[in-house]
Amino acid sequence: MTTRTTASGAGHRDWITIEGAREHNLKNVSIRIPKNAITVFTGVSGSGKSSLVFSTIAVESQRQLNETYPTFVRNRLPRYEKPDADSIDDLTTTVVVDQKPIGGNARSTVGTATDIYSIIRLLFSRAGTPSAGMATVYSFNTPEGACPRCDGLGRATTVDVDAMVDTSRSLNQGALRFPLFNVGGVQWQMFARSGLFDLDQPLSRYTKSEWKNLIDGPDQPVEVAMGSTQIGYEGLVDKFTRLYLNRDLSSLSARTRRAVEQFITQGLCPLCGGARLNQAALKTKITGHTIADYAAMEVTELIEVLGKIDHQLGTPLATQAIAGLRRLDEIGLGYLSLGRETPTLSGGESQRLKMVRYLGSSLTGMTYIFDEPSVGLHPRDVGRMNTLLRRLRDKGNTVLVVEHDRDVIAIADHIIDMGPAAGVHGGEIVYAGDYSGLRSSGTPTGRALRRHPRLKDDFRVPTGWLRIEHANLHNLRDVSVDIPTGVLTVFTGVAGSGKSSLVSQVFTAQHPEAIVVDQRGLGSAPRSTPVTHLGVMDGIRKAFATANAVEPGLFSFNSTGACRDCGGRGEVTADMAFMDPVTTVCERCSGTRYDPEVLRYTLGGKNIVEVLALTAEEAADFFTDRGVRRKIGSLVEVGLGYLTLGQPLSTLSGGERQRLKLAGELGKSGGIYILDEPTTGLHISDIQTLLALLDGLVDAGNTVLVIEHDLDVVEHADHIIDLGPDGGRHGGRIVFQGTPAQLMNSEMSCTAEHLRRDLRVISLARY
Repeated sequence: MTTRTTASGAGHRDWITIEGAREHNLKNVSIRIPKNAITVFTGVSGSGKSSLVFSTIAVESQRQLNETYPTFVRNRLPRYEKPDADSIDDLTTTVVVDQKPIGGNARSTVGTATDIYSIIRLLFSRAGTPSAGMATVYSFNTPEGACPRCDGLGRATTVDVDAMVDTSRSLNQGALRFPLFNVGGVQWQMFARSGLFDLDQPLSRYTKSEWKNLIDGPDQPVEVAMGSTQIGYEGLVDKFTRLYLNRDLSSLSARTRRAVEQFITQGLCPLCGGARLNQAALKTKITGHTIADYAAMEVTELIEVLGKIDHQLGTPLATQAIAGLRRLDEIGLGYLSLGRETPTLSGGESQRLKMVRYLGSSLTGMTYIFDEPSVGLHPRDVGRMNTLLRRLRDKGNTVLVVEHDRDVIAIADHIIDMGPAAGVHGGEIVYAGDYSGLRSSGTPTGRALRRHPRLKDDFRVPTGWLRIEHANLHNLRDVSVDIPTGVLTVFTGVAGSGKSSLVSQVFTAQHPEAIVVDQRGLGSAPRSTPVTHLGVMDGIRKAFATANAVEPGLFSFNSTGACRDCGGRGEVTADMAFMDPVTTVCERCSGTRYDPEVLRYTLGGKNIVEVLALTAEEAADFFTDRGVRRKIGSLVEVGLGYLTLGQPLSTLSGGERQRLKLAGELGKSGGIYILDEPTTGLHISDIQTLLALLDGLVDAGNTVLVIEHDLDVVEHADHIIDLGPDGGRHGGRIVFQGTPAQLMNSEMSCTAEHLRRDLRVISLARY
């Protein structure tokens, strides 16, 4: 039996042992990690935490697990390459709970993702009156259960013809406004070659017959010659509907989706009223409620309703559903409804929803790996999540957590601190032991844990106010509020209190010019780098081309400059069905991605490979072009001066990607910046860098709005707008507005309670 006698793990018999790990920036790391314990991995962004936990431990566990399956099965599983390490021993099966969205489409809901809705369907089929039949009849994802009008989506989408066409123009002049039906394009050709229209006649002069032919199509089929093939002519509405509306919009590329959304109107399905189900299923009731009512209720409310069911067949099912709903409530998601679509969940909400799946599992001896589970959580709810982590451990599992939150670090049985800095300056273990030892250590994490929090001495005076009146989106309850300009305003409140609804949706709808830096991910293709993201690579190629009197494409590994053996990838992967993929450095280019002939061209004494190997700090002094220097300098401003210009974005940590997005938006004045939880992925010592950056934006004449839970940011604000008092139907109100000093005296605000605790204020008199 495994024992636990000390916080540092000294009493553990079993360990995960790693020798010589060199994945990404890890520097020959060797470490023992205690099993059946909570181990928290800390360190600044880019220090190597994810490389050790995810790229080494998780990948090797999954790779070895896949090897136990027959070849036929392995060919249908994700392929993992063996991590770069001398040995990794005594692993157990891992479950990775990351921040990636749960995925799915409009048919995926909280209820379907947790399987609780399946229990509810079975409940209605057995205990509802009048019964509509089997459980499948109550599923909007089956032909027999879905509303026939909207196919179970709950929404009716129609083409906005007035927006789609410009009647003052002819087809040749671009009367079809939809970008993918542009003049000369493939789709436009069908209309042009149909023989039904005078291509130079404005649409306003069309006869009724011509207008019908254009919009709805002729009564008789018309064949159109398109090259060597014949296709059937379709009217504008039918063609647009078939190509775009009959597909889930979330499956389209972001660019196409934005274009489509400009020419459609969406509303509730007139037949099912948004309930998604057939009429027979919607008539079935239990204690006066339909299954649509159940799906619309918040988790906490639904628990109460299910608890009142007294039915021989229904009560056991209700009890089973309540157990799953309580796990949602315990993890801080009690404000959600089973009908909430999973694509609308934040990264933090998605991660906690994944946790619910495992809390009810009877498996033991597993290794659960969490990527910053505190993301999106108010300090009040972090304590709840810590209870769940302990519960997983106490069931006989190993829990590994990559985390920056002080409260999560404090509950660890064992802590591994990575560093000492980021990128090439990190990749080492600078501390391993218990919390008290870390707090007294000299590492960046230790020093940050010893900080003495304090409020700002003075607060900026607003230069004006931006008014929001009667906001009722989602759970907002007729909110009217004045948002100050020219200062740093922080929006606080527990998860689900209405912060994102108010700022990211209502406010941005009124101010579309606002610069939004949110939680959506960056493109992370292997060919994407910091300079391609910032749009600097074109300037670098142009500088090389001018200096050497050659074409700019020669200095792109995505174009003529690419190594012809590896196609500009820098490596060659051998992927065979019967073995793990093996990646080796390309022999011709030695991993540089460029054809060796390109390297004879130089700029300032350096070839293109040497320039891309420069850190942002070095490159800011190397280039003479003012625009290039300014954009690269933005990396230094956001604390990413250690990144090399050519580092693949796929190797960046979550915190580094967030700051890279912010770097791309710097240098503007007189504007509005909206940042959605900018401390995500940031080490506690890096938050001061972020605060200095926010101050710089405000001092340059900008208005900065931040949605945030981190108390360091709250304490630094000029103005706070606190929503609540709780989440979901218990939130949606302004409970406080004023300075952090004034917030200290608030009795209604949950944020105020934790702010007082953080500042260790015994008496409020001095405030």
